[in-house]
Amino acid sequence: MTSSKYDYDLFVIGAGSGGVRASRMAASFGAKVAIAEDRYMGGTCVNVGCVPKKLYVYGSHFGEDIIDGAGYGWQASDVSFDWTTLRDNKKQEITRLNSVYRNLLKNAGVKLIEGRASLVDDHTVKVGKKKYTAERILIATGGWPYIPEFPGSENAITSNEIFDLENLPKRIIVVGGGYIAVEFAGIFAGFGVETHLIYRRDLFLRGFDQDVREFVRDEVAKKHINLHFKTEIDKIEKLATGALVAHTNQGEQIAADVILYATGRKPNLKGLGLDNVKVKLNGDGTIKVDDYFSTSESSIYAVGDVTGGPELTPVALAEGMALAKTLYLNQPTKVDYENIPTAVFSQPNIATVGLTEEQASERGYELEIYKTSFRHLKHTLSGRNERTMMKLIVDKDSQRVLGCHMVGADAGEIIQGLAVAIKAGATKDVFDSTIGIHPTAAEEFVTMREPISH
Repeated sequence: MTSSKYDYDLFVIGAGSGGVRASRMAASFGAKVAIAEDRYMGGTCVNVGCVPKKLYVYGSHFGEDIIDGAGYGWQASDVSFDWTTLRDNKKQEITRLNSVYRNLLKNAGVKLIEGRASLVDDHTVKVGKKKYTAERILIATGGWPYIPEFPGSENAITSNEIFDLENLPKRIIVVGGGYIAVEFAGIFAGFGVETHLIYRRDLFLRGFDQDVREFVRDEVAKKHINLHFKTEIDKIEKLATGALVAHTNQGEQIAADVILYATGRKPNLKGLGLDNVKVKLNGDGTIKVDDYFSTSESSIYAVGDVTGGPELTPVALAEGMALAKTLYLNQPTKVDYENIPTAVFSQPNIATVGLTEEQASERGYELEIYKTSFRHLKHTLSGRNERTMMKLIVDKDSQRVLGCHMVGADAGEIIQGLAVAIKAGATKDVFDSTIGIHPTAAEEFVTMREPISH
């Protein structure tokens, strides 16, 4: 397929989820493909994102499980947690996954070039001192954690560094109100660390259903996480002992050993050479693309977090696949961004698919809302004061279920199945006629009969 004019049909910059999927699929469709990666083989998700985060969530939850076991007759004594064991075992697993990704690329016939790539022009990429030409170039460099500048901000760290701390801190401050902040607050609280979560607005998890946000706030507060809403850090002071003191706009001084900023991510475009091409950016600094991931430079494409869409690994995978089909199978393919399920591995977990109540109301639907909260069967004997919440958003006219929301154990596992039903357009009658699996929490989704009154 390669024109003699170029070294490659496709040169991909960034071996994360979107870049690896696009390169593998393009190669399987007959294209000659190269991919460059300078740091994280497999991308953020594999190295400093979803995979290690989920491992740490599992690790932090064992403490509760051990305590809960007492109600079931299990007696545990001299229980302790060793941070270095978890950290080093995690490193081994990530190293294994890095090798898996290298082999996936090799077996697909994709040339892996290790180093930071930059654009020389619309058909030329430079890695180190060597230049490569390509008919098409794909930018899939993802996002990068962002810390705002203020006095002492250099003393804060990001999610890139948090996984590999030399020692488990005794005290930690987590700043932010999104997925990452809420998840890491739960992780470190689970490890027994004095944990403070600071967020500048009045409630975290903006964009989620309001009932979910309020329910999670109340449940998280039971987990020994100190919540500080409507609060910002004005200054971080580093003491001679190495300890940190956060001075807030509320007049508080909060001591910590580590301050983690989870205040968002920006497109990872530094040093990419965008000045050498005609790629236009959106107002937020992300790359502007059309429905088929074309940029304003006809030979250059972009997928994944760098484009400003939903920052989710499965979305980047879908975009990479769609681009490969569009370019090399002559099958113009768009990604359907409606009804994308997602989970937050907070403690307890959140999972959701479809519209929130607020979004459905804004779209003009007349709604029926079904909601329940209850104590999980497990905790009737454990004694733990943790509750589960489920919510269905239903269009009153068509009875189609527009959204499913859950807070509780295994929420992600449960909502993934319901996402298929939502995607298929299931109505409330379909839910009602489905026989539940008893006794499970999940059966509550098919046994909610009466809408709540507003």
